[in-house]
Parts: sequence; C-alpha cells; structure tokens
Amino acid sequence: MEELVLYRALEQDEIFRNFTWILNHQDTRCQEGIQTLCYETMHKLLKAASELGLEGNLWHSYLAYLLVTQENPYSLALENGGQAEGSICTFAAHDFHIIRNLFAIDLDKLSRTLKIPLFCSLPDYRNPGIHSSFSGHVRSGICSLGRSLNAAEDLDAFTREVTAFYRTFGVGMLGLHKAFRIKRVHSQVRIQPIPNIAPIDFGELIGYEGAKAKLIANTEAFLKGKAANNCLLFGDAGTGKSTSIKALINRYYRQGLRMVEIYKHQFQELNELIGQLKKRNYKFILYLDDLSFEESELEYKYLKALMEGGLEKKPENLLIYATSNRRHLIREKFSERQEQSDDLHKNDTVQEKLSLAARFGIQIYFGAPEPVEFQEIVKTLAIRSQLSLSEEQLLAEARKWGLSHGGLSGRAARQLIDHLCGNRDEI
Repeated sequence: MEELVLYRALEQDEIFRNFTWILNHQDTRCQEGIQTLCYETMHKLLKAASELGLEGNLWHSYLAYLLVTQENPYSLALENGGQAEGSICTFAAHDFHIIRNLFAIDLDKLSRTLKIPLFCSLPDYRNPGIHSSFSGHVRSGICSLGRSLNAAEDLDAFTREVTAFYRTFGVGMLGLHKAFRIKRVHSQVRIQPIPNIAPIDFGELIGYEGAKAKLIANTEAFLKGKAANNCLLFGDAGTGKSTSIKALINRYYRQGLRMVEIYKHQFQELNELIGQLKKRNYKFILYLDDLSFEESELEYKYLKALMEGGLEKKPENLLIYATSNRRHLIREKFSERQEQSDDLHKNDTVQEKLSLAARFGIQIYFGAPEPVEFQEIVKTLAIRSQLSLSEEQLLAEARKWGLSHGGLSGRAARQLIDHLCGNRDEI
C-alpha cells in the first residue's frame, strides 16, 4: 500500500495493515507465523465490528468504514454536498484503483491457502447485537457502501459511490456524528464524538410554541446561510430549555448541523477549537448548558471576546446557544444598584455584568407552567405512555407531586409519569 497518495493514512490502521500484509505474504513458507497474525486480525476485526455496528461482508464493510473516515483534500472538498475538481480527482482515481482491488479478494481462496476455515465466515457476518457508535442511518449507510463498492462494475462506478457517500453523509468524525465534546490531550484540544444522543424531538416539549418557533426560525436561517443570532434560552428550571436545543441536532443533523458541548472551565480552549471548525463544510452550534457565573469567575471574558470584541471575526459557520436560569448570566448584587456603594464606578460594574447577555441577539424565555398548563402536560404525557388512570386520579397525583417536588415544570411532569408507569401495579 506504499503507492497510496491521498489515502496513505489507511496504513496507520492496524487491521488494514495486518490484512494487507497477510495478502502479500500468503504464499510464503512461514505459514505458522501468518496463521497467528490471521487469528489476531480476525479478533480485532470482530471487536471493531461490535463497536461500529458493522455486518454483512466484514472485510468490505470495514474497508468502507475506513474510506468514509479519511479526511484528506479530496474527501473534505466533497463533504456535505461539496465539489472536487481538477487534478485532485486524478490522485483520487489512482488510490481508488488500488483500494478497489482489495474488494476483489477471494476470501474462500485465502481460507484454503492458509488453511483457516474461519475466513469463510467473514462474508456473511450477522451482528448479534447492534450497538453502534454511529447513528442507525450512518451505520446502515456504511454497510450499504461496502456492498455497493464490491458490486461496482468499474473504477468510475466505484468513485461515484464513494463521492455520493461523502456528499450525503459527510466525512470523518465531524461528518458522521451529531454532537461532540472537547478534551485537552497533552498540548492539543481534541474533539470527541458523543455516540449516544437521546432521540429527543420538539413534540416531547409540550407547550412553549412561540419559544420553539423563534429558536427554529433562527436555526433554519443559519443553515440557509442567512443572518442569524446567538441564542440565550433562560428561565425556570425544568421548562425545556436544554430539551429544545437537543431537539435541534436531531431535526437538522442531515442538513449539516453539528453541535459541540462546551463547559465554562473550557472557555480558554475556544480559539483553538474554532480553528478546527471554521474550515469545515458544516454549521456548528457551540452548546453551553446551564451557563452562569459567580463574581469571582472570569471565564466569561473568553466568551465575550469570541462573540464580539476580539480582532478575529467569528466564523460564519458557528453560533453559540446557551441555557441559563439567570437572564443576565453573571451574579448581581442589589447593593450594586443602590446609590450608596463602595464602587466608585458602579454603573460601569453593572454594565460589565450585563454585557455578556447582551451579546446574545435572541433571548427566549421559558417560564414555569401555570397549574392548568401543568395539568395539560401531565394528561398529554399520560396518554402517550398509555397510563390507565382516571383523570381524577391522575390530577390528584399531579397535585401531590408538584407540592413534594419543588414546584411545577415539564421536568416534574415527566418524572411523575415515569414514577406512575414504574408503579402501575401499586396505584
């Protein structure tokens, strides 16, 4: 595989490296050493299949997985509907010719040559329990790509299948996953995928139609390349602020939306993170959940500089969405607004604390529901959960639950229904 150019990084994958070495040395006399490597490679391939959710012809599915995770000038040009033109296509065709030959390997013949019958089980592998690190449609897309590439009649057909996947699904970690978190590893900020995203949609948040519509409209404008604002969702606890933002990534992932969750102790990493995101052909939301600051916490200054005020312009493919129980984000004291204060420039102090919230062009309020609204939420959730209680019993339980669980909220309603569903026999 020394002849690969754009896809040279394939050699860094141990399974690929071992498998191609076995193919190149299958006719040597040292059969015992090769057999040991074969069993070790099959073990690692089965382990990868379990983690990735691969099935079918495992060798073909794994090759397809490697192809769609390769970030190189060709694949990045094509991601999310992009175009690749010129001599870069010539280099890609060169590599695809080599990789296509790997799909043509006769595993039955390899099994007979090496006297390892287990190779014959690789072409028709059924995953015993699909728990993929990818979402279902991406996992299925990778397995389908493996079948399509194997069936490709010529190099042009092979190339069309690969490029169609890049345009439709994306490329690499940022293309194939919905949401991410960051972690500093030694001296570098690493973006890590969050594999299991709850399948939340806006239908699960009952009420707040105006608030949801405002958030959706801003996000759709962002995805269409129109002017859009950073958003602050504030209000009472448990009212659906975080649920609304999580619902966005499930609804708009296939339109190129990606989300990166950031904690306030990581704000100093923002510039390095943005350097990795701004060149990609996706729209990114930096998600700051439960954002608030005490007086002694100065991390908000990093965020202010990013949103407005720094020399470098914020990338057009990035917005910031935050949730908070505080409208102004930074803790304020009543004494700061009194005429008698130790602060010589108390107005400057107040304005400094308000300046961060002011950088969110859209501020959306989520208030606690009124008792009647809370009852409607409970009744709707009970119907969805097929809870067989009379309305009188249900509302009696709702009143007791609200008194004993710190007030009325959508979260409290959900918790009540979960409690009742888990104790059906005792009610």
